[in-house]
Order: sequence, then C-alpha cells, then structure tokens
Amino acid sequence: MAQREFKRKKSVRKGATGSKKPKKRVSSSGKKGGSLFARLGDMIPGPEAIAKFIVLGSIWVMVLGGGVVAYYGYGLPDKVSFDVASERKPSIRVISIDGQNLAAYGNRYGNPVEVRDLPDYVGQAFVSIEDRRFYDHFGIDIVGITRAAWTNLTAGRIAEGGSTITQQLAKNLFLSPERSFGRKIEEVLLALWLEFKFDKQQILSLYLNRIYFGSGVYGIDAAARHYFGTDPRRLNLYEAAVLAGLPKAPSRYNPMVDPKLAAERANVVLEAMASTGALTKARAERAKQTRVRTARAAQAGPGVRYFTDWVLDRVKDYVGYVDQDLLVYTTLDSRLQAIAEENLLRALASNGAKEHHVGQAALLAMTPDGAVRAMVGGRDYYESQYNRVTQARRQPGSVFKLFVYLAGLENGFGSNDWMRDGPIVIDGWEPRNFDRKHHGTMSIRDAVATSNNSIAVQLSLEVGLDKVIKKARDMGVSSELKPEPSLALGTSEVSMLELTGAYAIVANGGFAVFPHAVSKITGKGGEVLYERSDDFPVRLMNPLHAGEMNNMLAAVVSKGTGRNAIIDRPSAGKTGTTSDYRDAWFIGYSSDLVAGIWMGNDDGSPMDEQVTGGALPAALWRDFMLHAHQNIPVRSLGKAALARSKKIGEDDSWRDFTAGYSSGNTKQ
Repeated sequence: MAQREFKRKKSVRKGATGSKKPKKRVSSSGKKGGSLFARLGDMIPGPEAIAKFIVLGSIWVMVLGGGVVAYYGYGLPDKVSFDVASERKPSIRVISIDGQNLAAYGNRYGNPVEVRDLPDYVGQAFVSIEDRRFYDHFGIDIVGITRAAWTNLTAGRIAEGGSTITQQLAKNLFLSPERSFGRKIEEVLLALWLEFKFDKQQILSLYLNRIYFGSGVYGIDAAARHYFGTDPRRLNLYEAAVLAGLPKAPSRYNPMVDPKLAAERANVVLEAMASTGALTKARAERAKQTRVRTARAAQAGPGVRYFTDWVLDRVKDYVGYVDQDLLVYTTLDSRLQAIAEENLLRALASNGAKEHHVGQAALLAMTPDGAVRAMVGGRDYYESQYNRVTQARRQPGSVFKLFVYLAGLENGFGSNDWMRDGPIVIDGWEPRNFDRKHHGTMSIRDAVATSNNSIAVQLSLEVGLDKVIKKARDMGVSSELKPEPSLALGTSEVSMLELTGAYAIVANGGFAVFPHAVSKITGKGGEVLYERSDDFPVRLMNPLHAGEMNNMLAAVVSKGTGRNAIIDRPSAGKTGTTSDYRDAWFIGYSSDLVAGIWMGNDDGSPMDEQVTGGALPAALWRDFMLHAHQNIPVRSLGKAALARSKKIGEDDSWRDFTAGYSSGNTKQ
C-alpha cells in the first residue's frame, strides 16, 4: 500500500511575519504570465536549435545558389566563344595626301601585345587604378566589393565600383552592355572561368588588348599609336598613366578633347601607383603634368569632317561591301584644309559679314584635273553636318554664264564680237543689269568682265537654250536645268562641286574633269583594293575656245567685277550674285588651283545689298589663294595648260591657243 506523502503544517505565532503565498500577477493585457523580457527569453532557441537552423539555411542557400548558377550558367558555353568575342565593326581610316589621319570610322584595334613585353609600369598603372588586389583575388574581390558597398552607402550614391579586371574582361569579351542581375551573375561566372583557364599575366594581356580607350580605339597598341604616335613598348611612365586613366570615362578623359582634364586623371593614376608601392611618392610627383601632349594631329580642324563624310559615302562604290579594316588614301592636303577653315571662319566672324547678315559660307579647292585639296562645307560641322559643297543646290547667278559664253564660242561667236546692251522684254520679263543701267554696244569680253545681264540673255537665246544646257551637261552639271530665258542668269539651282569642276575644265585647257577625292584604298595586310588609274584625260573642248574663255575670265579679275580677287600671280574667275542677294559666289583659278566660294543663309533669307560675289566672296578667295600659294612658283595659265596637253602627247599645231590665255592679273 503506497504511503501518502506527509506534509507538516507550519505553526505561525500571532504577530509573527512569515512567507505568504504569492499572489498571481495579471499582465496588463489581462493574461497571466511572466514579464515581457522573460517571455522573450523563453523564445530564444538554444545552441542546438541555432546550429540546426544554420545547417538547414546553408543547405537551402547552396540549393538555391546552385539553381541560380545552373540557370544562368546553362547558356554560357555559347557565349564563351572567341569567334563571337572578335566580332566588331570594321575600321575605316581616312588619310590625307601628306599622310595625316583625317578621321576614323568604326572600331580600330591594334596588334595583340603581351604585358610581359611592355614596360613594368604599364601593367602596374592599370592594376593600381582599376584593380589593386588583382594578384590576390580569384576573379571576384570580396574585399573590394565590401569596400565599394560601404563607400557607396556613406556617399549616398554610386561612387565606386567593385568589378575586377577579370570581370571587366569577361564583360568586354562575351557580354552585352545590358545592366541586369542576370548579366551580373553571368559576369561573375565568366570571371571565375577566366581565372581557371588563364594565369594573371594572360588575363591582364587580354584586358589590355580589348579595353576601349575612346575615339573608336580598342586595345593598348592602337591607343598608344593613336594618342602618342608610338609603339606601346615605348610608352613612357606618364603616357602609361594617361592610358590607364581612360577606361573609367573614355570620352571625358580623352587627351585630344580635353588635355587638361586628361592630365588631372593621369595624376590620379600616378598617386594610385604610389599608394600601391609601384612607384615612390617622389617619382610619382616628378612625373605629374598639367596638360597631356598627344601625337601631332592633322593640321585641319573639325571642318575636315565634311570632306571625310563625303569620302566615306563613296567607299562602297569603290570596294563594295566593307567587311575588313580599310585605309582610304585621299587627295586632300591638310595644310590647305587648315588654311581654308581658318580663312572661312575669319571671314564669317568679320564685321562685314555680321553687319550684312551673312550666316553661312562654303569653300572648295581642287587641282585643275579635279583632285580635291580642301573642302569646308559650312561654318560649324558640329552644329550642322549638312555639306553646302556637295549637298546644297543654290542659284549660281552670273557664275552660270560660263556655259552661255562657251556655247557662244562653239557656235561662231568670239570674245571680240560686239553686241548691244539695251532693254529687252521676253514674255513680260525684262532682264536688268546690276546697276539698273544699259551701256550700249560693247564687246563680249567686256560683257563678261562687267557681268552684263542683257547681253548674256540675248546670246543664250540666239545660240539656243538647249545648247547652253548641253554645254553645262558636258561639263559635269547634272542638276535640273530649266530651259527658260532666265537660265542665262543662273536661276536653276546647282551644286558648288559641279560648278567648281566646270571651271577646272577651262583652267586645264579643256580636258574633262571628274572631281575626285580617293586615290587608293587598302585592306588587310596592305592589299590594294582600289587605286585610281592615270588614264589619259579626255579633251572636252577646242583648246582655242578654252584659251579665249580664259582670256575673258581673266578680264573679270583685272578690270571687272572680280577686282577684289587679284593675287600675286596670273588668275581668272567669275563673280555671281542672285536676286535679293540670297547667294554670292566667286569661282576662280590659278595655274595650280581652282577654288569656289559661296556665301548666304541656309534658310534662303537675303543678305544686305553690299554682299555681292565681287565683295566678301572674292575677298575670301583672295585670302585663301594667297596663303595656299606660298612657296609655289609663279606660272602663267597658258604654259600650265600647254604642258598638260603635251603630257598626253598632243602636237603643237594649236600652240597659238595660249595667246588666249592672258598673262594674268597680279598684285604685288
């Protein structure tokens, strides 16, 4: 029989204190239980539970992480292809006749180089500024990521990145520039693969050969040659620092765009090299500069892009589909191009141009056989890429009279023939001279010199408008020409390229001219894909007519409307001004160069009455030609034309044609 526990009853004396049975506390919520802290304490799991949670959590992280890796890694084998990585837009470089790089289109890559073949400070510069723990991490820099995260958190913005050189290489080789979580995972996986596949020196070499350095240039070989004109193996310390500073912001730190800002960035690179121990602080300080000195750039300014864009549009006509890097050798002279740009901008900035509402201008210069030496298609390429030399169609005014008088020469008229300048009315239209007066009987030579409108219209009608149009067509004018009486005064719109090419035909003694800019195109390994042939020119007009026309155009400069164009050697040309002063022209030539000038406004608004072809355009032509002919021997127009004819084997039976070539008009 089980015994029941005996409990002794405690006796309590009267008045004595003793332990009382505690009262049960009621929480403020009305529920029974301990304090809040006690209850929270009861909720904290013990060590065994914590360990169990960590193990299970780790397993789940591994499972989920493995799933993510499997998901994004599934398609990576297709991306890990150096065939895909090597795909790029072909590079087209445009070269001047004097060997200057005028422009580059597409992506330009240099030859592969090994980092071990470069000076030590080249690799050190990139590692110091881009990834100073490059030799310590396994493709992913945990320390760098943590540091970057803290920096960005405290700065309240993205102030520092955590990508390693290996990650940047993975992105540049295989991935698109898309910003997404998935692309970042792929970048990490590819970085790990690269670290497994290659050693650090190979990775750094691949990085230097693929990184973008701005200006369409990829790889340190192309960058060293583009910015400093040197082999990457000969880069000095400061040049290496400049290049190492570019990948962060290639456009911003481009030394050819902002040499001072590029220098500031290079100095930051030098400081980073000192902090990593690659340089002593003293050497880093000695190497710092305030401005980057790059390789000698083309003498021409941004206006040359009018020319290079025009050339680029024609490359496919010469070589077909472009699937390789090309070098396009052109006829442009960078010295003449610089002179053209400088003089055109000075003319537009002058008080005369501003006061008389001249907003735009264009200039074209070519040799008498049509090789373009300079082209400025407007006052500011970056403001407007519209080429007023090749694309614009404007009324030529009296410059068009060239075709009227050539048609007259071919149909029996001579420069010494006389015609009467008097009022004429054609279907209600009455041509007027510039001075609103008529001057009676005068020779055709004087009519050309004074730009007489009445006689030009009369001659065009007597010869026939169809013959005038045919003459213009024969001389390269393809624009629409309307067969109406006002055609003789240049009311049909044409381009400067067409007109200047036509005047070159007279300048060279009557041989056909095809304005051209490309002399040779080479591809991979220097293979010649196109080369302009030296075919004999085709005689387009009777040399006597060419000489006589030249004589009349020389009179324009010596005593006519083109007196502002007189230079220090024989020259000839023609002025042109359209109604309401919307266009002003001067096109003329020496024995060595043909140049055309146009001034006006893009919207067709009129300039002031003082802006005629014989004023600002003739003055700009004179300034350009004087500078362009420095150190060039003086030659008469006739002798130059005769030498051209003898070169192709013509006999001397028409030697007297040179009598029509005036000795020229010179200003000493």
